[in-house]
Amino acid sequence: MTIAPDRLDGARGQAAWSDTRLLYALEEVVEKELNRHLVAAKEWMPHEYVPWSDGRNFDGVMEGEPWAPEQSKVTDIGRTALVVNLLTEDNLPSYHHEIATLFGRDGAWGTWVHRWTAEEGRHGIVMRDYLLTSRAVDPVELERFRMAHMSAGFESDNAHSMLHSVAYVAFQELATRISHRNTGRHSGDPVCDRMLARIATDENLHMVFYRNLLGAAFELAPDRTMCAVRDVVTGFRMPGHGMPGFERAAARMALGGIYNLRIHHDEVLQPVLRFLKVLERGGLGPEGLAAQEELGVYLDGLDGQARRFDERQAAILARRAARR
Repeated sequence: MTIAPDRLDGARGQAAWSDTRLLYALEEVVEKELNRHLVAAKEWMPHEYVPWSDGRNFDGVMEGEPWAPEQSKVTDIGRTALVVNLLTEDNLPSYHHEIATLFGRDGAWGTWVHRWTAEEGRHGIVMRDYLLTSRAVDPVELERFRMAHMSAGFESDNAHSMLHSVAYVAFQELATRISHRNTGRHSGDPVCDRMLARIATDENLHMVFYRNLLGAAFELAPDRTMCAVRDVVTGFRMPGHGMPGFERAAARMALGGIYNLRIHHDEVLQPVLRFLKVLERGGLGPEGLAAQEELGVYLDGLDGQARRFDERQAAILARRAARR
């Protein structure tokens, strides 16, 4: 199905109607990207990435050995990031509800929703098995955090619009890939690094799916898509922002080089925006042009913030090195 851009870029009052039309218009693209994904995705088994021989009983009903920090092979920053990353994966039921509501459960959209959910579920399985078997983190704290995080519920910042949701996940999947990959590199444990590298490969394929879908949306509804990208980029938050202690953990991860403003600007926002030529696109109406200009101004400001963060980070690390 093909719908001309001027049929989709209408008045703001027609947003709901346009979302429905755009959802159907993108169905062929979803099917194409789904087929490409199924060819590219390689089957892998979570149990193969877990050091089962390291496992032993914990205290409690099994009367085993209680957890202690010195049992962990993972660095301090690695433990912080692993907990944040796993708690983010744990909220999969809420994410599935969000995208199934927006994208539907029928046709190519529905097939993708269920496939994506199955692949993301594998990430939580292997991460939890690794963390508990290797005693990388405190299991009691991890479970209490999980209960608190999931009991609070989750509502996406972008659930009001299908286009906003597609734009968000195009960036968020890449952000998650980078966070997992850097966590593995800074973990101090080759087993952890290998596991997270495998997860990161999946996340990259998810990013490519949504990025290409976003590119198709630009062709069909350039103004509305530009506005959605502007809104998502300027208001971006990782999905774990509501978990207990997230702000403190995020600050530690930023300083530790897992995920910070510089990484967000250079390795997440810019690659997607450049690939889609977002700041170079023509054929926009007044609303799209205004959004494009706002986006450019915001990115310049974010780059300045990242530069100041880099300077503070270097100063803090230099002071720590001097004390040591």
